[in-house]
Amino acid sequence: MAKEGQEKKTIPLLTPYKMGKFQLSHRVVLAPLTRQRSFNYVPQKHAILYYSQRTTNGGLLITEASAVSETAIGKSTLRASKKATADEIPKIVDDFRLAAKNAMEAGFDGIEIHGAFGYLIDQFLKDQVNDRTDEYGGSLENRCKFALEIVQAISDEIGADRVGIRLSPFSSTYLEAGDSDPKALGLYMAEALNKYAILYCHMIEPRADNYGKIPETHSLVPMRNAFKGTFVVNGGYEREDGNKAVDENRADLVAFGRWFLSSPDLPKRFEMNASLNKYDRDTFYTSDPVIGYTDYPFLDEIS
Repeated sequence: MAKEGQEKKTIPLLTPYKMGKFQLSHRVVLAPLTRQRSFNYVPQKHAILYYSQRTTNGGLLITEASAVSETAIGKSTLRASKKATADEIPKIVDDFRLAAKNAMEAGFDGIEIHGAFGYLIDQFLKDQVNDRTDEYGGSLENRCKFALEIVQAISDEIGADRVGIRLSPFSSTYLEAGDSDPKALGLYMAEALNKYAILYCHMIEPRADNYGKIPETHSLVPMRNAFKGTFVVNGGYEREDGNKAVDENRADLVAFGRWFLSSPDLPKRFEMNASLNKYDRDTFYTSDPVIGYTDYPFLDEIS
């Protein structure tokens, strides 16, 4: 207990934050994680346990991505330059809109658009994989058009105050989706998104491409300063640098993936400065409903 006259110090990650209409009790966010835990792309009952284990009062959880339509299944079969003529793109955009509508009807509080890590939207954004010669290729403005049309469509459907987007301008190892000027790409998107007044922008640090820890670069600061809504950062963060990012106003929220997977009570561990469970990378993408998914122990279960 704190001595008389002393107050218990609250770390930055555990301070409250008002994100639009949502009052968060802390800034530790569960990042969306790619899975193979569903059956025929439909989440099963074990997903309920997984998310309930990581739920806190006033906490923000972002679920793993779902395919917006049957034609969107198969990350390696869709490319920005193929299955996607200019005439077909409005239908694809509408698939995103309909998926968002369905998700809201299913009871979600909002939608995060997956525009990162080499998936379809990211393939449009990156000049090293987008070789289109129409209005969706070539210039930076053209390459960002597809993403922004999706943002517009979903915002019109469910309200911009319930829409976020995840971007990884610096990533280059996912499906060869790299860009010759990632800083310009990230900055352009951050500024362009202001027009739509969406709830948040969730951006990935360059170090997310690396398995090991790399020095802090503050690469996302220009995008953080340009975007007017809530700014969420992700990619290799731990307790210390997450607190520092919030304290130095380089982020409003910090998303944790591997550490939140392996330590379901992560906010409590951060509060107590307790050790984290070691994650097992070999079980990240198994289809087992328990192993490497819901079997990580809570702090009070560890002797």
